[in-house]
Amino acid sequence: MLFMSGLLLLVGSMVIFFVAYVTYGSWLCKKWGVDPTRKTPAERLCDNVDYMPTKPAVLMGHHFSSIAGAGPIVGPITAAVFGWVPVMLWILIGSIFFGGVHDFGALYSSIRFDGKTIGQIIDATLGKSGKFLFSIFAYVTLLVVIAAFANIVAATFVASPQAATASLLFIVLAVIFGFSVYRCGLSLGVGTVIGVIMLVVAIAIGNMYPLHLSKNVWVCILMVYIFVASIAPVWILLQQRDYLNSFLLYACIAFALVGIAIYQPSMQLPAFTTFDPSGKGTNPMFPMLFVTVACGAISGFHSLVSSGTTSKQLDSEGNAKLIGYGSMLLEGVLAVVAVVAVGYVGGDKLTELLKNGGPVNVFADGVGTFMTKLGFSFGVAKGFVALT
Repeated sequence: MLFMSGLLLLVGSMVIFFVAYVTYGSWLCKKWGVDPTRKTPAERLCDNVDYMPTKPAVLMGHHFSSIAGAGPIVGPITAAVFGWVPVMLWILIGSIFFGGVHDFGALYSSIRFDGKTIGQIIDATLGKSGKFLFSIFAYVTLLVVIAAFANIVAATFVASPQAATASLLFIVLAVIFGFSVYRCGLSLGVGTVIGVIMLVVAIAIGNMYPLHLSKNVWVCILMVYIFVASIAPVWILLQQRDYLNSFLLYACIAFALVGIAIYQPSMQLPAFTTFDPSGKGTNPMFPMLFVTVACGAISGFHSLVSSGTTSKQLDSEGNAKLIGYGSMLLEGVLAVVAVVAVGYVGGDKLTELLKNGGPVNVFADGVGTFMTKLGFSFGVAKGFVALT
């Protein structure tokens, strides 16, 4: 029964990730020649629009929030159809040896190419044909990512309208935070304390005044937001929104960890389910399991984040390991929490939750249940997790 314990899975995974960060992450730094004394593109090419030296805590928040959206939640929960053991193995192996190396490598490559995007790096190293092929891939990938996440977020806002209200308030808060810190001289520490307090206030307002709109309306609003966020200077919205939102992610993970430790859920899902290892049947594990888990273990989209925005804000090569490799391992922890949540829910309830809100609803229900052990009401806890 020990191997059916959600707490054992979570603690064991965190220990493995920590050991990997200290050992394998450091080996990568040595192998690649990471040099903390070398000036980064953010320092040499600073324009306060895209290139901007940023403190590690802020950049970590931006990068982690950008890569750890609904992906590490939706992927592992969807892939649980194969059983929780294959999913767990791929999250651990994939995050350490594939996803973490991919994200760290893309970030490091970019800072050694003046903060250029991965497409421009391919142009310089592989030529025009390579860049053309990658551009097609990146364009199609972004279309799929935007469509998928717009659908997921819109569905979440319909299922949890209180999260919709809070999210809109977060945007306003992020803009005010950016102007206060970068234009009005407010210290980052004081601004962070005030910002986190206002996050809590925004969540409370969201619970009091939930915003009920149709899914199609939310999709339109999200498309406008995506456009504005992509063209505005990073310090006005993108960086600050992600930095403040990262505290929600950190809090959600912390609440989940403590909640699981107290609740000690058992895994209701089977360790393995029936699948055809030959790939010729109706339920092939390869490559479907690995594609489904996606950025719970590795995602090519992360290279667009690492080279598109993060590399232009890195203030020291010495922080590349923390932000590039560390963020992916932290995302792996989030993916493990998702596996524990879906493993605990299991059965007929899992089917019902999937029909009414999808994998995010499953995650919110599971972690929300764990958080009740911390004194939260189930409704407040589930709304908070859905918002996160």
